[in-house]
Amino acid sequence: MTSELNTSTLDELEAAASEKFAWKWDAISIANQPCKLAVAADPDSMLIEACERQDAGEEGVIDPFWATTWRAAAGLDRFLDQIDLKDAPVLELGCGTGHAGIAAMLRGANVTLTDGVEDPLLLVRMSVSQLPEQYREKCKVQRLRFGIDTIDDQSFPIILGSDVTYLRQLWPELDVCLRQHLTAGGQVLLSDPFRFIANEFREWIQKHGWHYTEHKVELADDPKHPIRVMQLRL
Repeated sequence: MTSELNTSTLDELEAAASEKFAWKWDAISIANQPCKLAVAADPDSMLIEACERQDAGEEGVIDPFWATTWRAAAGLDRFLDQIDLKDAPVLELGCGTGHAGIAAMLRGANVTLTDGVEDPLLLVRMSVSQLPEQYREKCKVQRLRFGIDTIDDQSFPIILGSDVTYLRQLWPELDVCLRQHLTAGGQVLLSDPFRFIANEFREWIQKHGWHYTEHKVELADDPKHPIRVMQLRL
C-alpha cells in the first residue's frame, strides 16, 4: 500500500481537500456495516459552477458528478453479497466516492480504485485512510482514464463500475479499458438506476462482442426504484 493512504497522512489529505472544495464525512452503510465516506459538502453548487464556467467558454471543465454517492453504487454494493470476493483482485472504474470498491474491499477483495480525475481520488484516499489497517492494506488508489491510461502489470477477474454508462461518447473508451484490464474468463459488473441511455448501452455493448446478463436489485430505502446490474463477459 502506498504511503499516501497511511493513517498518519489523513490530516494532510483533509487539508489538501479543504483547499479545493468544501467536503464532509457522510455516515453510510457499506457491505452491511457502518462506514464513513468523504464527500463534497455541496455537489449541486459545484455542478452549477462547472456549468457556468462551461457556458463562459472555459475549456477543460469537468462536470463533478463524482461529488456525491449515487444509488447505483448502493445497488452494486448489495449485489456483491452474492460473490465470493476473498482475496480477489478487483478494479473499480470511475469510482467517484469509492462506495462500490470499498464495498468489495470490506468483503475481502484486493481493490484498485480509479477515476479519471484527481479530485475524487483525494476524497477516496481520505475514506480509505480512516478504515482499519487490515482493509487499508488491501487497497490502491490511482488515476485511470478510459482508453488512455492502463495498469500494465495486472489484470482483474472482476471489474466494477457504478453509473459509468451515462455518456455515449465514453462507451468506445470504456470498451477498450475493459478489454485491457479484464482477466480471461472474468466478469464486469456495471450498475445504473435503469436509465434510458443504459438501455442503449445494453444493445451497443452486445454488438461489440460482450455477453450480457441483467440483474435487478431492490434497495430497502426505495424498493419502487430498483438498480440494474449489467453483468458482462467476453
